[in-house]
Amino acid sequence: MAQPFVGEIRMFAGNFAPAGWQFCAGQTLSIAQYEMLFSLLGTIYGGDGTTTFRLPDLRGNLPLGQGAGPGLSARTIGQAFGSPNITLLPGQIPGHTHPIQATNTMASTVTPGPDVLPGTTPSPNAFYDAGTANPPGKNAFAAGTLGMSGGTQPHSNQMPTLSLNYIIATDGLYPSQG
Repeated sequence: MAQPFVGEIRMFAGNFAPAGWQFCAGQTLSIAQYEMLFSLLGTIYGGDGTTTFRLPDLRGNLPLGQGAGPGLSARTIGQAFGSPNITLLPGQIPGHTHPIQATNTMASTVTPGPDVLPGTTPSPNAFYDAGTANPPGKNAFAAGTLGMSGGTQPHSNQMPTLSLNYIIATDGLYPSQG
């Protein structure tokens, strides 16, 4: 395998960082010990810039190319964004309906089920068959029969993922600008 460029990042399936590499785990390194790498990264990912600098932290994150493209948001090198959990708002959910078909025939049972709907009119004990078009009371339902569902709890927004290690070369060829 060719010698890496200092600052090159690769995926690595091992549980250790090979010699001349460090995990991309946001750790703080000494500028004096890693001068070539610091000359490329500077303080893009943190550090005081006098004695320390930080490596990119790709734990739980996906890398993304910097810049902008048609219809894309501009991203600068070192910019972190996104959230592992999202709370959807009603305006983010596509509109949809749940139609119901009914008849005006009283049900032969008072047990709610897939074909029997409990009614509130003309008495609390009225039940209607699934085919009832307009039960008395103009489709009045018991409180809680219809309403919002789901609440305001965030949900996971993660695609199927396999965890591997990202490593960055601390030794190797110094890249020249082209």
